[in-house]
Amino acid sequence: MKHARIRYEGNVHSVTVEADNAVRLADGRLLAEHQVEWLPPATGSMFALGLNYADHARELAFTPPTEPLAFIKSPGTYTGHGQVTWRPDNVEYMHYECELVAVIGKPAKNVKREDALAYVAGYTVCNDYAIRDYLENYYRPNLRVKNRDATTPVGPWIVDAAEVPDVSNLKLRTWINGELKQEGTTADMIFDIPYLIEYFSSFMTLQPGDMIATGTPEGLADVVPGDEVVVEVEGVGRLVNRIVSEADFFKNNKA
Repeated sequence: MKHARIRYEGNVHSVTVEADNAVRLADGRLLAEHQVEWLPPATGSMFALGLNYADHARELAFTPPTEPLAFIKSPGTYTGHGQVTWRPDNVEYMHYECELVAVIGKPAKNVKREDALAYVAGYTVCNDYAIRDYLENYYRPNLRVKNRDATTPVGPWIVDAAEVPDVSNLKLRTWINGELKQEGTTADMIFDIPYLIEYFSSFMTLQPGDMIATGTPEGLADVVPGDEVVVEVEGVGRLVNRIVSEADFFKNNKA
């Protein structure tokens, strides 16, 4: 089953997703994908991995890490399927990152690797955009690189964990304006999801709704205003997002 959060007629609804990405409200009404505003399906903290694919590390001329390189993304960075993300004015390089995301379903503390997947409610997709101009150290991305408002599309939904029985060999793909730019597989992760849950829960408690974004494979490219970017994880979802300029974004999103 797929679970989503949407806004319709000014109200936020938790819904199930049916055939052709239609959503059903609690009162039984069935709405088409284009009739609703898609919201991030989870709103907890996001623990994101850097350089978690060996091919991506090599692409950037780095030695693959020997322990997880993690950073936290705040909920203010999230945006939904079909929404826009902004490119800062006067930057040289902004790239997408197609990522599989594990969504935690119950409190997890001191979880052993062999038990870890029992704590996963389901999976979703994110596009962890990065502003490479501001990157000082790939091993520890700073806030300007990874925590900008509305620069992490998440969704469109959460697929129940039972419907993705093997997350260790899923294809990841990214398209810009319909052209395939990135293709990889979760088989190339350095640290898999059970390892990451064991690692994080060894020193903190993961809470329901928290997310673990597991990194991206090689194949990055620059994006500019006007681009439509689609990221897809096999068996999980296809997440669509459009790039606008900084001026256009803040003109249309005034506080």
